[in-house]
Amino acid sequence: MNSSLSTVVMIVQVISALVIVGLVLLQHGKGADMGASFGSGASGSLFGATGSSNFLSKSTAVAVAVFFVATLILTSFGANKAPSVGVMDNLPAKAVQSSSAAASTATSAAVVGSASSAASQTSEIPK
Repeated sequence: MNSSLSTVVMIVQVISALVIVGLVLLQHGKGADMGASFGSGASGSLFGATGSSNFLSKSTAVAVAVFFVATLILTSFGANKAPSVGVMDNLPAKAVQSSSAAASTATSAAVVGSASSAASQTSEIPK
């Protein structure tokens, strides 16, 4: 149940993000007023002279609110999720202890071996 609901909320979030991008690209910037005075204005548009900016601004605000709520819901789903099990969590305790003991024995043997070879090299140095 939680997985399917999470998938639905994620789809809503992606769609709202795409709608936000589209609405932001459709809006006119601050400098669009000068171009409107030369005949390329929005006075003949579907929403009237100032209606499109109001409609687009409100639509963007609604899409942002939907995106924000979807993000909060997905965050709460992620926070309540059980921690995943790693590869090393399924090993038996004896295997972990024996592998760590073997590694420490090999390390100490290497240290002793390098110290004895260093001592034999120093005793063979001619005077």
